[in-house]
Amino acid sequence: METNNKKKSPLRLIIVSLVLIVGGIYGWKKISYAMHHESTDNAQVETLLVPVLPRVPGYVKQINVRDYDSVKAGDLVAQLDDAELQSQLLQMEADLASAEAELANAKAALNNAIISLKVNRGNIELASIRQQKAEKDFNRDKNLYNDQAITQRQLDDSKYNVESATQQVGNSRNELTAAESRISILQASVKKAEASLEARKAAIEQQKLKISYTRIFAPLAGKIGKKNVSEGQFVQAGTPIFTIVNDTSFWVVANFKENQIRKLHPGMEVDIELDAYPNLKLKGKVESLSDATGARFALIPPDNASGNFVKVTQRIPVRIEFENAQQHRDVLRAGLSANVSIPVE
Repeated sequence: METNNKKKSPLRLIIVSLVLIVGGIYGWKKISYAMHHESTDNAQVETLLVPVLPRVPGYVKQINVRDYDSVKAGDLVAQLDDAELQSQLLQMEADLASAEAELANAKAALNNAIISLKVNRGNIELASIRQQKAEKDFNRDKNLYNDQAITQRQLDDSKYNVESATQQVGNSRNELTAAESRISILQASVKKAEASLEARKAAIEQQKLKISYTRIFAPLAGKIGKKNVSEGQFVQAGTPIFTIVNDTSFWVVANFKENQIRKLHPGMEVDIELDAYPNLKLKGKVESLSDATGARFALIPPDNASGNFVKVTQRIPVRIEFENAQQHRDVLRAGLSANVSIPVE
């Protein structure tokens, strides 16, 4: 029995030695890799997510896409019921016609006042001529009366004619002043009617714009996410009805520990491995490093000056762009977990 154990001992020694050698080589590779690379598994694929929002409230009349459909920028994806808005537009157009008629009336009244002003000025000139004639007749009659060629009554009539003509001149001038005042009032009325007309035109344009907003178009190319509404449902302005996922632009956000970023800088080569496709090796480049830790973007950022302080290693978001992302767009999905490794030496 002792002879057999002695014979088996070298085999055991060889096996143990091989295990130690393989483990040592593997461990050295891991240590060497860790010394020359900065890695993290706190990373995920990101892309542009754009919510599709109605700009006016209304009932959903039609939805032209299904969950996860592909769309192009400018495609009609949904339509709201615009019957009420169209009815309001008809009322506004009727009000516009009324405002146009009011403006026409105001301009006609102004033209009549201008013509009346010319007549008033002509009346003043005529009254002035009559006044001058009456004064001359009165002066002649006074001489004739002094020569006893006419009676007192005739002289009184001549004096009356002068006073009447003078009064007529005064009345004509007062009418001219009143006519000039009416013109100022009518000019203001015309400006008011013009302003009202422009306001109604602006309201109509705004209403047409609202009607155009009932047709909802895709703001960019991509794929539709899950729909949040159905036909016949009432939606408020600004309520997301679904989200478009941009399927042409992808990048990775890797959250490195603060003690890992001292050697990182834009332009460095990056090895990327997706958890969903472990055999797919992707390449990328560091595009930028965040100027703040991830905690600074939290809804309630931590304040180390309050309460008991416990030091926690912070993480810095690093944006990594894919190389040849279009070749792998069929496998890239927003939110996929990733492992990234960056050679630093």
